[in-house]
Formats: sequence, structure tokens, C-alpha cells
Amino acid sequence: MEGVPHCLLERHSVSDYPRDLIGFGRNTPDPKWPGHARIAVQFVINYEEGGESCILDNDPASENLLSEIVGAAAWPGQRNLNMESIYEYGSRAGFWRLWRIFTRRNLPVTVYGVTLAMARNPEAVAAMQEADWEIASHGLRWLEYKDFPEDIERQHILEAVRLHTEITGSRPLGIYQGKPSDNTLKIVMEEGGFVYSADSYADELPYWVKGPRGPHLIVPYTLDANDMRFATPQGFNTGDQFFIYLKDTFDVLYREGQEGAAKMMSVGLHCRLVGRPGRAAALERFLDYVQGHEAAWVTRRIDIARHWHEHHRPDSAV
Repeated sequence: MEGVPHCLLERHSVSDYPRDLIGFGRNTPDPKWPGHARIAVQFVINYEEGGESCILDNDPASENLLSEIVGAAAWPGQRNLNMESIYEYGSRAGFWRLWRIFTRRNLPVTVYGVTLAMARNPEAVAAMQEADWEIASHGLRWLEYKDFPEDIERQHILEAVRLHTEITGSRPLGIYQGKPSDNTLKIVMEEGGFVYSADSYADELPYWVKGPRGPHLIVPYTLDANDMRFATPQGFNTGDQFFIYLKDTFDVLYREGQEGAAKMMSVGLHCRLVGRPGRAAALERFLDYVQGHEAAWVTRRIDIARHWHEHHRPDSAV
């Protein structure tokens, strides 16, 4: 192949290259969603406030990501009180707005819960459980784990499971580290108690990977149909932009489901971002739009994972 050294092609053939660039290929499997649904729609609320970087927790610097201060820099050895109060808004006000929006419509949610953040707001955790939301693990802390030694990240994941169980009364069955390292998936699979992982953006359907205890399920997440784009360059500036993007995504996937190739649509939400009233209005419009379609299965990630375990085991025809 012109431009690619022959030795490189030999070293990275399809059989031994560690990345899967092929996936399901030309014809995706029929997911057999319940009720012959044409799309599975899954809303994630990221609960991170109180688990972000902060020197009060002996971190080296303040938080710098996903806030109203676009492009903020971490402050080594200093508190950033503006950043802290923006995060506090998420737990104090934004969470409750989202909780009311979803419970009013009786719509299921998966929470990606940072364990330390949940430990600091038991009332919010009680509200999640009252609504029968799935609470998946978002790690012990919302930190950049690529910079952690493997043994320390393992300690954090094990402690996240332990503390999550203590806080909620049951262990997490799903995990989204969010800022994973090369070792995250290996550690998760070795731990052995997770039904699925979500640290992937590679597909619109769940898929299996090989693990030390047998096949492990990946339920991919999203960074595009995600309110994080309110806090990034080339992102959403208004609620209308957010709504239109979500609606267009839904419409394309719904049409593909009508054509016999049903998929999953993930929507990522953050209490401190879409929890602001000017953005929450757009979310409400989209929820109403989705509920206007009878063949849309709005569900939790654990329900998608269990469905895939039941109907699409690796040794079955899909």
C-alpha cells in the first residue's frame, strides 16, 4: 500500500491489531428492543459535583473542565472559588431541576455517580433511589486517571465499589470512569462485578470484548449528544442548538429503526450545565418530542445491558 511501510502492515494485521475498526460492519444486528421499539433512548445524568479536582481534597490544582468558564486553567495549589461555586450550583439547584423534569414525566434515568460526590449529598442519592434511577459508578473521583499508576487506580475503583455499596445499599453494575487510563478496562474486568462498561464512543449498539473472566459488555456513551458542548469551543451556544441537534439525531436513528436497523441513542447531561433554566427548557422540549413517539424505548443503561446479555450473547446468532 502506497505510503505505508510494509513492515508496519505486517505488524498490525487485522488479526492482532488491538483496535476494532470494523465493528458490526455493513449490516448491524437487529437489537430486538422490547415492544419492537425503533430506537432505545437513554438519558445519563452525570453527578460529579463534590468529586472534581480541588485542593481541599489534597489535589494538586483546582478543576478546569466543563463549567461556564470555557477554557479555564487549573490553578496549582490554589482554590478557584468561581469554579467551586459553579459546581455547587449543580448539586444545590441543577440536580433538583433535572430530578423534577424527569420524575414529572416518569422517565427512567441512569446516573453516572462520582462516589465522593454522592457521599457529600445523601439527599440527592435518596431522590435518585426514590425515582428508581440506575446509579452507575463514575469512579471514586472525577480525575484524569491516565496520570495514575495502575495500582492506585485499582485502589480507587475498588474503593468506589465499596463506598458506592455503603451509600446506596447495592454495588454499581455499570461503570463509566470518564477519564480512563490504558488500565481502566482491564481493572474493571478483573474486579468481576460489573455487568457493563461505558468508556467507549465507538458504536450505537452494545458490543462484547474479551476479558479475563469471559466476554465483557461495552454499552457505548456519547460526547456529541451531550450538554458538555455548552462548555467547549465549537459547542452549543443556545438551548435551540441543543434541541435541534438532539432532535436530528433522534430522527435519523428512528428512521433507521423503521428501516430495520434499530440503534441506541445516548444523551449526556450535567447538573451544572443543562440544569440551568435557559438550557433546561430545551431539554424539556426534547423529552416531550421523544414521548410523542410510541415506538421509542426510553430506558436505563442497565436495562439495555441486561437485554443484550439475554438476547445477544457472543455465542448466539446476532
